[in-house]
This record gives sequence, structure tokens and C-alpha cells, in this order.
Amino acid sequence: MATARIKAGICGFNTIVTAQMNGDACELTIESECPDVERMAQELAQVDPFQEITFRRGGPRTLQVAARTCKHPACPVPSGIIKAIEVATGLALPADACIELSRE
Repeated sequence: MATARIKAGICGFNTIVTAQMNGDACELTIESECPDVERMAQELAQVDPFQEITFRRGGPRTLQVAARTCKHPACPVPSGIIKAIEVATGLALPADACIELSRE
């Protein structure tokens, strides 16, 4: 099982993603303060982890759903969901990812 705690940025919304393998599928639990992410969660209860890690065969379902439900294309939550899937399935090691922004 893997957990991702995602602080989306200036919107102030926080999301917690839990990913766990169940047979060939990865089951997701997504809890968010963001209504757009909550809509994504309704469609992403279970995913094929091998579809999530490639742009082949139509690309990650997570990104397809995000394109329909999330108003902000720079939202880091879809990437965080995919990272949790990778870790839960053993396709990546757990390591923090970070985007630091500043105005010069």
C-alpha cells in the first residue's frame, strides 16, 4: 500500500491518496477538499497500473479523467495519484516529489 499527501498550492486544497494492489488492479481511495478532485475520485476507484505508467494505448486513465473533471491543468494531484500507483505496485520506489515556485 502507498499513501500520497498532496498539497495542491495556492488553492489551499489538500488531497490524500491511498493506493493498494488487488490482483491485477490497483484500488484507489482519494479524499480531497477539492470538489474537482472528488469528481475524479468517483471515476478512479480502480485502475490498471500498467496503463497509468505510460502514454501508450491512450495514456494514463488518471490524466484522461483529470482532463474532464479538473478545471486547472497545472493541478499536481493527477501526478500524485500516478506516483502513489507506481509505489503501491512496486513500479517505483517511494520518494518525495516537489515543485518550488517563486517570482523573480
